[in-house]
Amino acid sequence: MRKKELDISNWNRKEHFEFFNSFDEPFFGIVSSVDFTKGYQKVKDNKYSYFLYYLHKAVKSANTIESFRYRIEGEKVYVYDEVHTSATIGRDDHTFGFSFIEYDTDFLKFAEHAKKEIEAVKNSTGLRHNDNAKRLDSLHISSIPWYNFSSLSHARHFQYKDSVPKISFGRYTKEGDKISLPISIHVHHALMDGYHVGLFLEEFQRLLNE
Repeated sequence: MRKKELDISNWNRKEHFEFFNSFDEPFFGIVSSVDFTKGYQKVKDNKYSYFLYYLHKAVKSANTIESFRYRIEGEKVYVYDEVHTSATIGRDDHTFGFSFIEYDTDFLKFAEHAKKEIEAVKNSTGLRHNDNAKRLDSLHISSIPWYNFSSLSHARHFQYKDSVPKISFGRYTKEGDKISLPISIHVHHALMDGYHVGLFLEEFQRLLNE
């Protein structure tokens, strides 16, 4: 869990940070969609898990965009060398638990670790809101595979100073030969702006098209 302190005094977003960090609700969110056509075909050809495939591309994208690795701790901002995923995993009884899946640049290694963690969640009860799930060097990710969406909001505890990005995926849809995957991204406005979310979406789309 390596990190370094960001020099806020010389940051070109210093005033933006101070302004938005004082808000009761400093998060902003966008909903968009990405072209999942090529990614879907690769998943199908290789018999991969759809969820793990786009989960890996999402965390890989976040690791390339520095602002997605910023975290507020007290009055300071730290830049983590690497972030992982804390994804919600559904169970057969329709409850869910939190997971912690370590990031690996290699998809197959990432998927191998993820499958073990998913199995552990499925064989447990409750939220599993343990120390790993609370780690700051992660992304909060959820999948809502039952329906598409065009808007999404999150339950928030305003007294808890949270700065971890939250990414949600909906059910993909087909229109002709094109497959679209809805994605919702909520991030702390003191740490980034719409431009940075755009960089993430651009990189995510590039990786899905590989």
